Parts: sequence; C-alpha cells; structure tokens
Amino acid sequence: MSRPLIGITTSLTDSAQVLPHRYVEAVERAGGAPLILAMAASAEAQQPVLEQIDGLVITGGPGITQGLVGDLPEDLPAVDAKRWQADCAAFTRAQVRRRPVLGICYGMQFINAQLGGGLYADVQEQLGVGAHSPKRTAGRDIEHDVELEPGTVLAEMVRAPTAKVNSFHIQALERIGTGLEVSARGADGLVEAIEGEDGRLVGVQFHPEAMPGSVWDGLFLHLVRRAAAAL
Repeated sequence: MSRPLIGITTSLTDSAQVLPHRYVEAVERAGGAPLILAMAASAEAQQPVLEQIDGLVITGGPGITQGLVGDLPEDLPAVDAKRWQADCAAFTRAQVRRRPVLGICYGMQFINAQLGGGLYADVQEQLGVGAHSPKRTAGRDIEHDVELEPGTVLAEMVRAPTAKVNSFHIQALERIGTGLEVSARGADGLVEAIEGEDGRLVGVQFHPEAMPGSVWDGLFLHLVRRAAAAL
C-alpha cells in the first residue's frame, strides 16, 4: 500500500524556513510520506499542494496572539505573519477536505484558537504554576505526568491512566474551542491534549516527535492511519 502524504508545517527564522528533522523522522516511522510545506506568499500558490496531502502536522512555534488572554512575555516572540497565513491556509484546507490533523505545542494552541478557544499568554505568570519551558529553567529539561481522560483517542492509545511527557511551552489553553474536548491534563490542571469528537483533530501540548520509542509514537501512527483511510 502506498504511503499517505503528510504535510508538515515549518517555522520562520529571519529569512530561513526551518524544521527540526525529528518531525520528518516521526512521520516516516509511522508509515507516512513526509512533505515539508512551503510558506508561499499566497494561498493560491499553496493550494495545489494542499489539495494533495492526506494529513497534516502543525509543528511547534512561537507565540500565538489570536484569542490571547494577557500580553506575550519578552521571551516569547509573536508568530510571524507569513507563518500564520501559511498555517491558516493549510488548516482550513484540511478541514474542508476532512483530513486528519496533529497539532504539536504551538500546533495544539493554533487549532484551539482557530476554533474559537482562548489562550493564556504566560501561564506561569498568570496562574502561578511552575515553569513549563526550559527557557525558564536555565535549559534544564522538564518532564511530568499527564492524566488521560477515559474514552478519548489518547486514552485508547496509551492504555494507562497516566503517561510521561516533556514540556516546552509558555502559553497554555484558557478556553477550549468549539467541537473540541480535553483528552489529557497535567497535575497542575493545565490542558495537555485536546481532540475533536471523531479523533480527526488531535492536539498535544508536548513534543512527541522528541520522544521516539515512547507510547507517543502512537500519535503519528493514528494520524497516518486516518490519512491512509482517506485514500
């Protein structure tokens, strides 16, 4: 069987379009054909590619301002307009075509914002929780457990009440978008995963691509299987 084509979004740094290779590796391991999406200047230029992909990964990134509660802190720059435009075009087309989407960190926040949800600008400052980004721990890695909500895609994937995740975020979900439900929370109450009712949309606050060989490989398997079913 042919591999489903999985589009992967990128970040913009100065004039360079960048993507950590581990996203590509995670999609390939799961049986997908990774396709890095260009940030074209117009939706028209993107459209032919977006009509071909069978699934979408929205990767980590900078600060989201849509649906924002509070002001972005100095150590979290706002998303570049070019990336925002490209991400909006890719997500909108995936929605219209009913293709599966996996949002990672910024990607989860992006999905939530697109569906009318709210977002804390700096959850550590606003809610008084511990640091969730190595930017705030002098580079020290952060790991913690999440609790899975029974009956969700994540719960069926993990088949355990809790699982360990990494953490790289400063923003966090404040209000859940329309049609979404919470599928995992941290011990501090922060939302760590969301999904749509049919599991076509899945978003996680952590970075599963940075945890190869863990239970979270299942997120990419889920995406690729849903994409293959649409072929």
